[in-house]
Order: sequence, then C-alpha cells, then structure tokens
Amino acid sequence: METMPPLDYGLSFVCNTAASNAVRFWVESRTRIIDDAAGTWTDYYQCGSCKSEHTFAERDLFQKNNYDFLPILGEGYWLIFRRPVGLSASYRTVNRVEDLWGRPVLKLKQASEVTVLETWDAIRDATAAAIPLVTHTEIAHTETGLRAVIECPTKTMNVSLDKQLYQVDTGPLAFADLTKRPDPQIGCLSLAFLAFNAPDFADFVVEQPTAVPEDGVEKCEVYHYSKPFSLPAKNRLFALGKIP
Repeated sequence: METMPPLDYGLSFVCNTAASNAVRFWVESRTRIIDDAAGTWTDYYQCGSCKSEHTFAERDLFQKNNYDFLPILGEGYWLIFRRPVGLSASYRTVNRVEDLWGRPVLKLKQASEVTVLETWDAIRDATAAAIPLVTHTEIAHTETGLRAVIECPTKTMNVSLDKQLYQVDTGPLAFADLTKRPDPQIGCLSLAFLAFNAPDFADFVVEQPTAVPEDGVEKCEVYHYSKPFSLPAKNRLFALGKIP
C-alpha cells in the first residue's frame, strides 16, 4: 500500500469505451487516499481540462456559453467540474462511470527509471537537465485517521542558485479534504494548486467561489483559486531519469 512508484505523466491516460464517445483523457495528477484503520486505499486520477463543446457536430464545435470541463476518476465515479463565467449549481457533479462514457480503462505507465532527489545539488542538476520531475506530498488528519499522497508532475520549478533554494509550483491537482468522510469518498476532492520549498510543509490554494471587488465593493463572485493555506506535509521529489 505504501509503495507508489511515480507515473510517467506523458504516457498515462484514461480510455473510455462508450460507442457514442470513447473519449480519452490525459492523466494530470493522482491522489491516493489511505485509511490506516481499515487498511485500504483508493487512487483518484485528475484528468486534463478541456472546454464545453458540441461533440461531433458539423461546425461551431465550441458551445457559445462556454465553460471549463475537468474530470476526476476514482472508485467507480466521475467527479466533474464545470466552471462557467459565473457561479453555477452544476459546478461539481458526481456520476457513476456507467452513466457517462462507459467502462473506463486505465492506461497508466510507470516511469521506467526514477531517481530520488534528496539533496539540493540533485534537485538543481535535474532541473537544469530538463528531466521530467514528479513530486509526492503526503498530508494526514489525526481525527479521521486518513492520509493522502498527492502525486503530480512539476510544471514550474523555481531555483535560486544564489540561495541554494528550490520551489515547486504546480496544478491543478486533486486536493483531498481529510476532515471529511463523504459517501462516495470522491466528494472530498477539490481542485487546487500546490507549492513547497521544504520537505515538511505544503501550501495550497483551492478553487472556490471568490468575491470580485470593485472600488471596495464586492460586485459578484466567480470561481477562482483563493484563500491560500498551509499544512504539515512530507514532500519527496523524483526525477524520471538519470541525472547527467
């Protein structure tokens, strides 16, 4: 259960099987929720986003009132995020997999060669060599007895050669609110970005309704990544390949 070899995120997909639309989604991050008391765990696969469309139409393929579309798969459910220009009751919906695109088939590729980055020199050299980087961030909640490991490719890596510091900044990913035990469990996930520059904490910013001020007055609300917070965490960095 504790073993979680990093995925090769350039080669990992969810392929669906419905005759009407056997859609393929690119896997963008993975979140494993672990219940230590029960001795069980479940993986959730956050897929890449797209825009609302008239699928297979002859022309005018994008919907006029467009919205962002992002799915997360796990435990037999799809959690779908639809983000329009304003707030919407359908921003997040949960559906059984059989009600959407048929049986999903996980086409996941583990990285063929992984180097654990345990020192500043290794992080600096792997970054400069343009080797794909993947991180694990483990968070936990004592009261619920749940843990989560968030795995994601590092899209932005900041490196200060002067200070010998690094800083990961990446997303979106599936943040697990471990204070909750919803049924189904996939309901505890939200879209977030992650940042860290040390092994023992991580900062998150979650997409949520956020007021838009104008001249000091809140005029409306939109979905935005807001209200950053920090959690104790265990962070690990991996290079998907050898460091020259």
